[in-house]
Amino acid sequence: EQLPDLHSHFCDLNLEAHMYASQWFLTLFTAKFPLCMVFHIIDLLLCEGLNIIFHVALALLKTSKEDLLQADFEGALKFFRVQLPKRYRAEENARRLMEQACNIKVPTKKLKKYEKEYQTMRESQLQQEDPMDRYKRENRRLQEASMRLEQENDDLAHELVTSKIALRNDLDQAEDKADVLNKELLLTKQRLVETEEEKRKQEEETAQLKEVFRKQLEKAEYEIKKTTAIIAEYKQICSQLSTRLEKQQAASKEELEVVKGKMLACKHCSDIFSKEGALQVAAPSREDQGSEPDDEKDSLRKQLREMELELAQTKLQLVEAKCKIQELEHQRGALMNEIQAAKNSWFSKTLNSIKTATGTQPLQPPQAGQPAKECT
Repeated sequence: EQLPDLHSHFCDLNLEAHMYASQWFLTLFTAKFPLCMVFHIIDLLLCEGLNIIFHVALALLKTSKEDLLQADFEGALKFFRVQLPKRYRAEENARRLMEQACNIKVPTKKLKKYEKEYQTMRESQLQQEDPMDRYKRENRRLQEASMRLEQENDDLAHELVTSKIALRNDLDQAEDKADVLNKELLLTKQRLVETEEEKRKQEEETAQLKEVFRKQLEKAEYEIKKTTAIIAEYKQICSQLSTRLEKQQAASKEELEVVKGKMLACKHCSDIFSKEGALQVAAPSREDQGSEPDDEKDSLRKQLREMELELAQTKLQLVEAKCKIQELEHQRGALMNEIQAAKNSWFSKTLNSIKTATGTQPLQPPQAGQPAKECT
């Protein structure tokens, strides 16, 4: 009624519905069809009832009508068994089939009517049928089922052999890969041991460099403190000498003023001073009365020059100490950079080794270890 031309073709081929549809109905299409399609069928079955099975069967026949009309008996059975399930592996094709199945109208009353007619027909056939014909028909049906089962057995045997070959190939590849990974693991362990040994050596060298630097820094600080104390002492001595010199100069001026006052108070000395000039009179007076202060001034000036010379030498030493401190600071910065570079090199090599061991990236040879040793 739904597909008359396809029904006529099946009658010509003696292809009955139970030869292809019984498996669909008994297994709810789960025997051959993909799960994405079976899930839709079960959803519709729970929502609409058992009649949805007829809808899906008719939709399958309609979508495959052109192929089935061109096939013979064996081709039709092979199409139902192999090609038809493959067609609906794509979820989009399964969804379209379900839409078409829902649009097919199969009245329930007609199904019940056909059921009654079929039961009546079967009873009449059983009553009228010759036993020999029935046995022949049953024999033909069994031969067809045997042929189908033999074909399925051949297909399953072929799939089994293919699967064994594929599994053997996969096993060989897995074993080869396991051997390669074991070799890489051993190499990674060896490099890890070497890296740890190099790290230990670098840590020892770093500790030694830190100790040397600490000693140099303490020595420089001690020299700076010593130089600062000497400069402060020299400054104090210079200040005391300057104060003493100023006092002596003030006392000398006062004594000179007193001598000048006495000379001007004396009439005879005043006349001599006025006739011969102040310079000629004053010179003998300074030689007689100020010889001792002049000697003391000369000695003080000499001491002052010596102290200035010592002060200059001290300042020079201070400048040299500052230069040395700057040089030590520069060396300290260079050593810290080298230590940081060595740490970064060790960290990067360790990280590469770990990544190689886990198989995330290929192992890279260490490159920064030798320059770090040369710098150290």
